[in-house]
Amino acid sequence: MEKQSEVVLFGVWASPYSTRVELALKLNGIPYKYIEEDLTNKSELLLHYNPVLGKVPVLVHKGKSITESLVILEYIDEYWNNSPKLLPEDPCDRAKVRFWANFYDQKVIPSTYPIIMLKGKEQEKAIEDNCELHKVFEDGIERDFQQKPPFFNGDALGFLDIVVGSSACCYKAFAEAGGSSVDPEKHPAFFSWVSALLDCPLMKETLPPHDKLVALMREKFSLSPK
Repeated sequence: MEKQSEVVLFGVWASPYSTRVELALKLNGIPYKYIEEDLTNKSELLLHYNPVLGKVPVLVHKGKSITESLVILEYIDEYWNNSPKLLPEDPCDRAKVRFWANFYDQKVIPSTYPIIMLKGKEQEKAIEDNCELHKVFEDGIERDFQQKPPFFNGDALGFLDIVVGSSACCYKAFAEAGGSSVDPEKHPAFFSWVSALLDCPLMKETLPPHDKLVALMREKFSLSPK
């Protein structure tokens, strides 16, 4: 077991990317020190450990820093070598998980922002685009893994569960904040997965507080309650 001082996480409480790393650390039973960052006034330590991008999350292990949430998840999986693993043992399956995790980060998540920000026909187009990306994601996972949600790693959270859950499990907060979110009825398989993730005690414990997140999003996106 690592000493607490050997593992430090720089994060932001509302960041799904920080939440991912906390989920992986807790799942592996790794004690860590958490340092909350203010990205409008970044600490010297954050800039020291992530001088290139200056963003969170940053995992510092024995004085060495690892950045980018997906990279950190793989580092945790490889270094501590606990069971169950976040990534599957089969190299082809690992490659597929990495592909879909990147697709979710680079395509699906960015497509949600216009839904929140836009109105009228522009918003309708953004919702349509987001729905298409969700369908590609859902169909691809079912095709590549011959498996439907909720879990990819038996009864434990796996790599994709952490990647998806850290973001998608907050969809109710987006809706309550006054923005338009993805319609669960249009994506029953995906939201069956999300519902199962929300029932996971570790996920409940680690997600940001709902009311606090709602208030932050209303302020950030200048939204009014519906």
